[in-house]
Amino acid sequence: MNLSEHFTQAELTLSETAARRGIDNTPDAFILANLKTLAGELEKVRALVGRPINVTSGYRSPALNKAIGGAANSAHMQGLAADINVNGYTPRQLAIKIRDSGLMFDQLILEYDNWVHFGLSLGAPHRELLTIRNGTGYMKGIV
Repeated sequence: MNLSEHFTQAELTLSETAARRGIDNTPDAFILANLKTLAGELEKVRALVGRPINVTSGYRSPALNKAIGGAANSAHMQGLAADINVNGYTPRQLAIKIRDSGLMFDQLILEYDNWVHFGLSLGAPHRELLTIRNGTGYMKGIV
């Protein structure tokens, strides 16, 4: 099912870990509505960079989030976050491009210089910028 022009439900719920471990990662109606909102915002990121977005992690059921060691309050569990990459951009370049745009988000995290976490919220967006690397913990800003 298409959630937006370029993003499908399958793409935003795909998980090799869930498949391997037999974890149900099917979103309910509330989560599906959030995924549609997320897909709409990812369309804006796609337009910003002028290229397709590779989603490496989208919705995670609570069981899947626990299995991969995700944060207990992860926006992924609400269908409001995606970990993304774009061919032709390093994750840092992508994070800076999004940071410097007028796009709204709750959290933008450069994670281990491998991907960008793009998160929304149900409330007012905070536009929080963070970077995490091995051994550093979360650092303020995109560094």
